[in-house]
Amino acid sequence: MRATWCACVLLASIAASAQEPPWARTEEREACASYDPLRRPFFGDTHVHTAFSFDAWGQGTLARPDDAYRFARGEKIGLQPYDESGVAQASIQLLRPLDYAVVTDHSDLLGETRMCATEGLPGHDSLVCRVMRRFPGLGYALVNGHVYSSEAPARYSFCGEDGAVCREVGRGPWQETQAAAEAHYDRSASCEFTTFVGYEWTGMPGGDNIHRNVVFRNANVQDYPTTYIETPTQEGLWKELTEACLEAADGCDVVAIPHNSNVSNGRLFTVVRPDGSAIEAADARARARLETLVEVTQHKGDSECRAGDDPLCSFETVPFARMMDMATAAFAPEGIPPLVYAREVLTEGLVQEQRLGRGANPFRFGLIGATDTHLAAPGLVDEDQFVGHAAGTVSARFGVPPYPDRRDFNPGGLGVFWAEENSRDAIFAAMRRREAYGTSGPRITVRLFGGWEYEGAMCDDPDFAAQGYAGGVPMGGELPFPPVRGGVDEHAPRSAPRLAVWALRDPGDHGVPSTALQRIQIVKGWVEDGEGREQVYDVAGDAENGASVDLASCTPQGPGFDQLCSVWSDPDFDASENAYYYARVVENPSCRWSTWVCNERGVDCTDPATVPDELAACCDPDVPRTIQERAWTSPIWYAPPPEPAPLPPVGLR
Repeated sequence: MRATWCACVLLASIAASAQEPPWARTEEREACASYDPLRRPFFGDTHVHTAFSFDAWGQGTLARPDDAYRFARGEKIGLQPYDESGVAQASIQLLRPLDYAVVTDHSDLLGETRMCATEGLPGHDSLVCRVMRRFPGLGYALVNGHVYSSEAPARYSFCGEDGAVCREVGRGPWQETQAAAEAHYDRSASCEFTTFVGYEWTGMPGGDNIHRNVVFRNANVQDYPTTYIETPTQEGLWKELTEACLEAADGCDVVAIPHNSNVSNGRLFTVVRPDGSAIEAADARARARLETLVEVTQHKGDSECRAGDDPLCSFETVPFARMMDMATAAFAPEGIPPLVYAREVLTEGLVQEQRLGRGANPFRFGLIGATDTHLAAPGLVDEDQFVGHAAGTVSARFGVPPYPDRRDFNPGGLGVFWAEENSRDAIFAAMRRREAYGTSGPRITVRLFGGWEYEGAMCDDPDFAAQGYAGGVPMGGELPFPPVRGGVDEHAPRSAPRLAVWALRDPGDHGVPSTALQRIQIVKGWVEDGEGREQVYDVAGDAENGASVDLASCTPQGPGFDQLCSVWSDPDFDASENAYYYARVVENPSCRWSTWVCNERGVDCTDPATVPDELAACCDPDVPRTIQERAWTSPIWYAPPPEPAPLPPVGLR
């Protein structure tokens, strides 16, 4: 009864101040006609490349930021190959528009890409540009060695002294990126679509991925994007973003989103400084201030967890330690190093916080998904619509390949933010507080709350969300220690926290296939005797429901759930241990994109005549035929109370 009363009080309070949201308004725009104090999920893509990115242009992409935003809003755009007149020979279109999108072209080589693509500009007739136009695979390998994968990246000679010529030419694409974001941002009361200005800082020293997507809150952005060439360390990036944005007096605000830790070779999430010394509390706080989110999945593989005791960690993984090894299929000779997957990094964050002190967790990040499309096609994630991403070794520049991408790539995922309205300020506030989750593509809706007094009846209450906010914190939050009542020692052991989780299957609207839910799991990480530990708990649904999929028709079969809910209490809780909890929502099996492609091409593995060499992967037993799509929420963190301060000597009291 108490929780319901609190929820009513909270609702009344928020409703009374609907025009005064819990975040600052930093821009001029019409007020959104639709405002929900209990927040709604907004689906979109924070990782999008267009023809302004050197690798996308080399793979034949001609669509620009304006095209990317038109595509995100539901319009059809052209797709390579293009004829000699520049007319696209194919097209793509989303079945369901997105709520938001961010174009994040590589900041490095913005000018060089424009030069190579535009006759008459300096560098157009350089060797690297001529090779790139005629032999894009070879050209990209040359560029990688000189820039992206170099420990000491440098500009080309045609960029002039200190690279000034290329940076000046790069201002054009950077300004066009900002203009496209402004043109497609719906500032009207309908608030149908939101854009953000962004870019990708593309560090890959020695082939180890340390990329970040940089997303600005509003139109106040850097004069020119930070590049790996001029700023070749992650610490340098954080310093520039802090000085040029967070500490500027122009209202600039920003987050940096690491991605593809699965191919970072352990260099994306480090606990040492460049000089090899251990990070200190100030380092941890500086990083956590900027990096509030992490891509847990995208088209170059899943980065949630290491395959092992948890069988669901084998989802869309790649067997490489470094990004550059993908081109040569060079498997990691000594296995994948530590601090690569998001779950183990979250756990390491607890270990570091215990070492550095309360609040100094360098890895307190939320989880989202994205595509990393290089086709200017944000949100193109449906398995049955997959046409590749033009970012690997498979390109449609000179013709459409029968098998559209590498067998170990996938369509990517979506990032979802719980916000009061579809505006930049509201969604960015969700980014900052980590009230976010990722999906592997489906539009699953997930709520997660953590508190101390939730009741099981919450699952049947239409005020589930109101009770969740009133009695605790949402995903991304830090669970406060329960209040002291009746003179109880606040350092004494007490009951475990309660997690309330609710999930709704993808509605399958607009002709998109929908698959029933199978189960919800809670993933826990904690520190015990100074060591990180992890455990997965099934809390709702049925892992053994016998559901399957007809591979010939890709029709799901068997039982499943339209929605699932649970109020779960940690049976192994220790009030003295730092911990985090996040939810993983898993669908029943469905056809992987490769199965859709092979079925469409008429492949019958019992008849070799139907299996040309270019479709050999269709009959490779190592290529999964099915997948279990999923969603991952941001964690909720718990920290024990600080140790009581020692009493002063009696004579000094």
